[in-house]
Amino acid sequence: DDLAPFLSYRNDPELSRYQDWTPNFNEEEGQAFIHQMQHAAPLSDGLKIAIELTANGILVGDLYIGPHRNSRNQATIGYTLAQPYQRSGYASEAVRGLLTYGFTILGLHRVIAEVDPRNTASVVLLERLSMRREAHHLQAYWDGSSWTDEYVYAILAQEWRRIMETQHAQT
Repeated sequence: DDLAPFLSYRNDPELSRYQDWTPNFNEEEGQAFIHQMQHAAPLSDGLKIAIELTANGILVGDLYIGPHRNSRNQATIGYTLAQPYQRSGYASEAVRGLLTYGFTILGLHRVIAEVDPRNTASVVLLERLSMRREAHHLQAYWDGSSWTDEYVYAILAQEWRRIMETQHAQT
C-alpha cells in the first residue's frame, strides 16, 4: 500500500535535491527497497522507517537510522518528508520519536545528522531539537553538479534525557 506514495516523493526532484539519491525509482526498485527494509537491522544494515499520518495511515515520508563509523553506540539519522506535508510539524514529531527510539530502545550514546547548509528547513529542525552543530565540512560531497558543504549535528543520550525530562516537567 505504501508503494505509490513512496515512489511519488522519492521521484520528486525538488525533494531529492539535498538527499543522497536521485529521483529515478521505478516500481520494481521501490518494492525491492520496501522488502529490504522489512528485514533490516538498525545498527548493522541501517533502517528506513515509514512516517505515516495517524488519522488515515497515509505514507508521507521516512526516517533513517544506521550505524555511524561502525560503532554500535552511535548512529546517523536522516529524514524525508513529502512536500505537501512539510512545515506542519510532522518532521519534528517524527525525528523526536526517532531520537527517543535511538536513545531508549537501541541504547545509543550519540546520534549524528549531516545536512547540506542550503537546506535551511532541515538546519532549523535539527537546532529546534537541540542538536549541536559540531562541524562545517567544506566541499564535503558531490551533489551531482558541484562540490557541496555539509554541517554535522550531534546530540548525546544524556543531553536528550535532560531535554525530555525538562519537557515532561513543563507539561
